[in-house]
Amino acid sequence: MALDQRTRWFALYVLCLGDLMIVLDATIVNVALPSIRDDLGFTEESLAWVVNAYLLTFGGFLLLGGRLGDLFGHRRLFLGGIALFTLASLACGLSTSQGFLIGARAVQGLGGAVVSAVALSLLMLLFQDPAERTKAMGFFGFVMAGGGSIGVLLGGVLTDALSWHWIFLVNIPVGILVFSLCLPLLPGDRPSGEGRGRVDVWGAVTVTASLMLAVYAIVNGNDKGWLSGQTLGMLGGAVVLFAVFVGIEARVTAPLIPFAVLKLRNIWTSNGTVRFAYISTCIPAQF
Repeated sequence: MALDQRTRWFALYVLCLGDLMIVLDATIVNVALPSIRDDLGFTEESLAWVVNAYLLTFGGFLLLGGRLGDLFGHRRLFLGGIALFTLASLACGLSTSQGFLIGARAVQGLGGAVVSAVALSLLMLLFQDPAERTKAMGFFGFVMAGGGSIGVLLGGVLTDALSWHWIFLVNIPVGILVFSLCLPLLPGDRPSGEGRGRVDVWGAVTVTASLMLAVYAIVNGNDKGWLSGQTLGMLGGAVVLFAVFVGIEARVTAPLIPFAVLKLRNIWTSNGTVRFAYISTCIPAQF
């Protein structure tokens, strides 16, 4: 489906809105944590998991989400991720127990990982011209980088004016709007015929476990100590699992990451820019 320039940029704005919702959710909750603790009876230690559950699944499933987009279609995965994130936000907003809220936050992170993993691929499909693509990537990165600050401000306003439930419920109309607008705007890409329906299962298991171990070690580093046996053991385990993953990828016929793409400069530039934006908004919440 060929889109004119105006439609392509409108589609980019919608993509940014959807991905901004994901970035906001990493920081919007921080201001509301005292209210959540008082309302649901969290301890200081268990309260951290309202944030950590989101970061754990978000960081752990980014790579797998991107590969599933390659196999089954980026548009389909983006829409599915937005739907999952929106439903999980509803569950978070209606939560009345600690376990339910933490579980819903983990599902939010999974939906957010899928959306974030395929958003850049959709941007590449929308903008074929190199100069136009560069402008679009710059705009996308700028919006994502500002998401953390907006989240802190919005979290305070919603918590003070309404209640902590609304830092999650506000995602519902946004998610519905993004989903509705993406249906006619996003190009119906064709999933890759090669390897369609085949997922490198062991590669997915090892790299997802590696990423989740690393994220778990990082988000608990302050509490457990950066040189503690637990932190160093988990980081070491993450490195070992990643090494196993690399070995698997070198042998399978349909790898999760075709290593040839790592030689492309555009891949490093685009992913580095956007990942820096996510790190700059998510990691400070832990310190």
